Amino acid sequence: MADWNATSPPTSGWTPVRLPDIWTTRWPTHDGVVWYRLRWHQAQADAPVGLLLDYVCLADAVYLNGSLIHRDTNLVEPLSRSWIKPQYFLIDRPLLHQGENELLVRVSGLAAYQPAFGSVTVGSPPAVEALQRTGLRWRYDCQLFNLAVGGVLGSLFGIFWLFRRQDVVYGWYAFSALVFAAYSYNFIAYRIWPFATTDGWQALNAALYFASASGFVVFLLRYCGRRKPSFERTLLVLNVVALACALAWPERVGPHRNALVVGGGLLYYTAIFVFIVHAARTRRTDQRMLAACLLIPVLTSGHDFLLFFGVIRGDTYLLALTSPLTLIGMSSVLAHRFAAAVRRVENFNVELRLEVEVATRDLSSTLAREHALALTNTRIGERLNLVRDLHDGFGGSLLSTIATLEQSPPTPETARIVATLKELRDDLRLIIDTTTQEQSADLAGLVAPLRHRWSQRMDVAGVASHWRLEGVEQLHLGPARSLDVLRFLQEALTNVLKHSGASKVELVMRRDPVSLRAEVRDDGCGFDTAAHAQGMGLASLRARAQRLGAMLELRSAVGEGTTVSLEVPLHESPPVA
Repeated sequence: MADWNATSPPTSGWTPVRLPDIWTTRWPTHDGVVWYRLRWHQAQADAPVGLLLDYVCLADAVYLNGSLIHRDTNLVEPLSRSWIKPQYFLIDRPLLHQGENELLVRVSGLAAYQPAFGSVTVGSPPAVEALQRTGLRWRYDCQLFNLAVGGVLGSLFGIFWLFRRQDVVYGWYAFSALVFAAYSYNFIAYRIWPFATTDGWQALNAALYFASASGFVVFLLRYCGRRKPSFERTLLVLNVVALACALAWPERVGPHRNALVVGGGLLYYTAIFVFIVHAARTRRTDQRMLAACLLIPVLTSGHDFLLFFGVIRGDTYLLALTSPLTLIGMSSVLAHRFAAAVRRVENFNVELRLEVEVATRDLSSTLAREHALALTNTRIGERLNLVRDLHDGFGGSLLSTIATLEQSPPTPETARIVATLKELRDDLRLIIDTTTQEQSADLAGLVAPLRHRWSQRMDVAGVASHWRLEGVEQLHLGPARSLDVLRFLQEALTNVLKHSGASKVELVMRRDPVSLRAEVRDDGCGFDTAAHAQGMGLASLRARAQRLGAMLELRSAVGEGTTVSLEVPLHESPPVA
């Protein structure tokens, strides 16, 4: 042992030790310098040899045969950190002596941070250098790769979070990964700038580890869609207190960093085990994948905790070897989650576009229907105005003329004129009936006024009339077609009164799925259809049938009555509401 300012080894007090050696097992509270002296016999000094110091904690100066061959930058506070890499030297003459050679290593360390001196290897340069490269790869390069992966992935998902603030899972993952990357810098840092003491450096590292564990817990909570406000506030308070104490009292927090490390480790383990149980219960594929990734640090961190607390000896932390796999696996799960969210947004956009197109078509159709309805209503209004004018003007004049002629002395000419005027009156009534009805009026409603008038007329003429309507309720033919059907019935009934001499007439209207059949039968005198093909109003009936696209059928024989039927195809459009 020696004090901080010792520049030469002591002359007495040497104690034999077995390497690797942690001096706190011998001097638990010693902060300062310990000298290690090693001697070996070199049979031949003609060729250089390789010298490897596997592990030195914290800083060292190396002397070979009394000559300084290496010295760390800071052998007093703020101490350099030689333990991050193995030290390799190529030794040749004149430093290398044939026979006995003496190696002195001055180690500066602090009892709170496991001061130690590792194994020493002397041998052929290629073999010793290979050992140095292996140690460098596992102890330094892996830590550097781990820090780089964590920093890159944390930054990447931090950018994701900046663009998707509502998805806080990425923000908490980025926070945890970046803070852990800052903590991991401890394993590759040669200097402890900007801190003046190792205590300050170690206190901050412990606070960063605890903060990373806290962020990781909240990340898993958010990934499960959970919030624990009181627990999260407690974590925030603990982190603020830990960081404040680390910055304000580093000389106390640094040597007792194990409390924060144990607390952070418990947070990590508890969060991982609870999440694994949750993933097993929910059976979500992404959560199971994440749980599998989290099993890796659980299996390796036990070794690292034992090494950190000095329970076992070694110089390689396994978590640095497996942490990149864990980070990449977790990032893959989060990337899958992000891609799924993007796909959902894309699908939503597609669905939204389709819905907009459908809505646009529906709106266009609605506007077209409203426009058509407005035109129809305008036409109906014009018709109603025209009908009112006809009813009030022409209709009144017509009825007045008929009444005047009926009161005048009867003559054949007067009777003929009155009959013609009454036909005009009946036709006017049909026009008024079909025009003034609502657009949605069915055929049964339109036939009712006609039936009433003609039933009275048949009774006056002594003709028994029978009307049978089947299935014409809710049948809408439209004003024009309905008027043609009613005119057909009216002309057929007029022919019965004028020409048949019948005592009984039957009118049947029947609807089937594809057509409407209207039929008028009488028991009158009948006629020869071949001889009267163009007479008795038949030409007018045929014209109406042609306009309706219907089929007209006439059956009659002398003394056997007459049957006139009309079969109208149903191509009507539904009424406009």
